[in-house]
Formats: sequence, structure tokens, C-alpha cells
Amino acid sequence: MNCLFRLIYSVIFYLLTPLILARLLYRAVKAPAYRLRWAERFGFVPLSGGKPVIWLHAVSVGETLAAVPLVKALQEKYPNHRLTLTCMTPTGSERIKAAFGDSVDHCYAPYDMPDSVARLLNRVKPKILIIMETELWPNTIAACHKRNIPVLLANGRLSEKSAAAYRRIAPLVRPMLAGLTTVAAQHKDDGARFTDLGLAETALSITGNIKFDLSLDNITRGKARALLTEWRGVSERPILLAASTHRGEDEIILQAFKKIKDRINNPLLVLVPRHPERFNQVAELCGATGFSVAKRSSGDSPGNADILLGDTMGELMCFFGACDIAFVGGSLVPTGGHNMIEPAAWGVPVLSGPHLFNFSEASQLLLNGGAMQICQSADQMAEQVVELIQNQAQRDEMGGAAQRIAEANRGALDRLLSLIDKTI
Repeated sequence: MNCLFRLIYSVIFYLLTPLILARLLYRAVKAPAYRLRWAERFGFVPLSGGKPVIWLHAVSVGETLAAVPLVKALQEKYPNHRLTLTCMTPTGSERIKAAFGDSVDHCYAPYDMPDSVARLLNRVKPKILIIMETELWPNTIAACHKRNIPVLLANGRLSEKSAAAYRRIAPLVRPMLAGLTTVAAQHKDDGARFTDLGLAETALSITGNIKFDLSLDNITRGKARALLTEWRGVSERPILLAASTHRGEDEIILQAFKKIKDRINNPLLVLVPRHPERFNQVAELCGATGFSVAKRSSGDSPGNADILLGDTMGELMCFFGACDIAFVGGSLVPTGGHNMIEPAAWGVPVLSGPHLFNFSEASQLLLNGGAMQICQSADQMAEQVVELIQNQAQRDEMGGAAQRIAEANRGALDRLLSLIDKTI
């Protein structure tokens, strides 16, 4: 019966393939990289070079950034293995290339169709598949299970919203979870949802969130200091960073910034949209709202511009170290929030919208510790920013609390590596 449900799922996937390709073409209108490398999405990837392979899958940018310390640790721990990193998006692909260059093999993950998955497995021949966070695919896991390839879910998280969606397709999900060798969950609540859906208790470990294990090296710190000096200028401008914003959030942020400008002398807003295909659209929105805009991609200093548009890739970590206050996007709209651990590690006060289900544990730690504030509207955001800019002591207190929480929750990476060592 379980195989029947996966067969139905596979047939539906095959039937939807023309629509999936049409969607790639549609997305390619704004992001041309989506029209490239389609063969990889069907498993046509280079053959492995002879060394045993660790396959690590990170769906997009957030998971790729979380995987950086894990990949570096695996390279050090298993020097006789080769890593193959897969993702699903061009932005994730760019991050992989920028972070690791030729030290890893990289391709897009195959669509979850039996022949595509089999084609990749035949060519790569991985000894283990490590999946970051939540990217679970029935045929991929079943194919690995059939070939005795261990599958480990690293930094696993499962929101109640996602769990509810999985319950609706339980006949497909239960055998999929049974095919997992190990789930290294971020929090006991995530673990409970996995076991409720059918994961064996013996396959579950609670390891914490490896995003707390990020490291700020001297090069990153030096670049952040240089940006802070440049952006502040001689007038010592206060700097608000709005990071990883989504459609529907930029308008709220700009409304708030207009109110902030009425009360604070010469503030600078550094606005960084989450998706590169929105860079030009957001620039036009800022101009239409009446603000002067400088673009980071031009390489120019913001000067007297109201807004610096962060329209480059790979610099956000440095930006968090070059601001007074950081708003983390994906949270004013029901996306679930993005990584607020990064500004916390810099000791920067954090603002967020109310939608935080992707970072429920981390956000609760920061909220309970007085390191983060929730804003529900443009008026509330403006009020919070003005208060923090005018109150240095409060800003220092929030930033210090954020940094202490980030430091206190490190250690998940070592626990995860121990599980991998037992599995590989």
C-alpha cells in the first residue's frame, strides 16, 4: 500500500513536469540563471572522481549559509572523501560557489522522480546523504534506503504548520520518515512533531541549531568595520539595516523610515531584498516613495542618500556588523522569518515582525532574553527604532544580551558531527 501512494505521487510529478519547466522559464524572465543547467535537475551530473562521496543537500541560500561550518568541518574530518553539494535555486548555487569554489563538487539536486534520482545516485555513488533542515523527498529517500545509503536530516526543523500539511498526506510521509537513518533536530518540539508523523524514537536526536555555530573571522570583522566607518560618515549617521525583505514588507519599512526621518537627524536605511530578481523593483519603489537611493552594486558610498540598496550577494553578514539596529525580514509577511542569529552574533539589537515559525526556538530565546523586539506595523517599527537610536544604554543592553545568547547556544555542530561519524 505504501508503494502505491509513492507510485501515485511519482505519476503526478511526471505529469506536472511541463508546468514545472514552464515555471522555470517564467522565473527566468527576472532571474536568467533559472534557464540554465536544466539537465542537472534530471540527474545528468558529472561522474564522481573515485573518492568516496558525502552528498549534502541545502535547498537555497539560508540552508547553504547554515551548512558552511558543517562543510568545512566535514572537509577537515574526512579528507579522503569528496563532498557533493546540491541545491535547488540559482542564488543557493552562487553561495555554494562563492563559499567553497572548487573544493567541493556542485550541481542542482534532481527532481524527485525515480529515474532522475537514480541517474544521480548512479553517477555520484554517495556513501551518505545529509539533508539540511526540511527538504524531504519521498523518492530520493526511498532510493537511498533501497541502496543502503544512510540519510541524515541535519539541523532538522518542523513547524506546526508544516507538520499539519504532512499529516494530510500521512500515507506518503510515514514510509518516507521510516527511510531516514537519523534526524538531528534543532529542538525537542521539532523532534516531537517528527515522531508524531511516524519517525522512530530511536532515529531521533536533539542537537540544537547549528546556525549558532557561525564564526566571525578577522576578514569579515575588518570589512564590517570599514563599512561602518564609510556609511556613518563625518555626521555619524545612525544606521538601520532591513535584511532579507520580501514583497509586501518593503512598503511597511519605507513607511516606517519616513516617520523615523521626521524625528531623527539624517538616518541611513540599508535595505537588502531577499531575492536578487527584486533588486530593481525595490529600487524603483524607494524612488517612487520619495527617497534618494544609492546602490551597493555601484561601489559608491551612500553619501547623502537616504537609502543604500544592498543589491549584491554574499555581503549580508558584513552588513549586520555595520549597523546600529537590524530588522530581519520574512517576518512581517507569513514567510516564517529569516536568520536573526546572525545579527545577534554581532551584538546588534534585533527587530522582527510577528511571523517567526521558521525560527521559533531562536526567536523565543532572543525575546525572553531582551535581545529582540516584535513590531506589528510601520508605526510600531518607527517608534522602536527612534527609541533605540535615542537611547544608547538600551541599545547596548539589547545588543549585549543578543551576543550572550548567541554564544551560550553554540555546540550543535559538534553534536551533529558525532552523529554523522556514527552514521557514515
